[in-house]
Amino acid sequence: MKTKLAMILVFSCLFSVFINPGMRAEESINAADCSFNGYPLYGKIQLVDSFPDLTVQVVNAFPNLKVQLVESFPNQCGQWQIVTSFPDTKIKIVESFPDVKIQYVDSFPGLP
Repeated sequence: MKTKLAMILVFSCLFSVFINPGMRAEESINAADCSFNGYPLYGKIQLVDSFPDLTVQVVNAFPNLKVQLVESFPNQCGQWQIVTSFPDTKIKIVESFPDVKIQYVDSFPGLP
């Protein structure tokens, strides 16, 4: 009986690691090049409804990234220029289960 219980516990732990995407090590912001899974978190951003590179949730507190909207030269971490064609990254705004949580700021964009 104890052996069955131990096996169930081990399998449930392994199962939760593979199912919960928040626990995967490869899904995190790379501070060295300001990217998420290889997609830059700065540059020309296109807002899309389908087939996004990343999903983003806009929050008022505790963001993963502070975003400043700019008209040109979005070359620093967190600077976004919204475009309709030829984007660096395609973003979909969601209400839950985002890849990255952002907060819009007027100055000092980047990682908090």
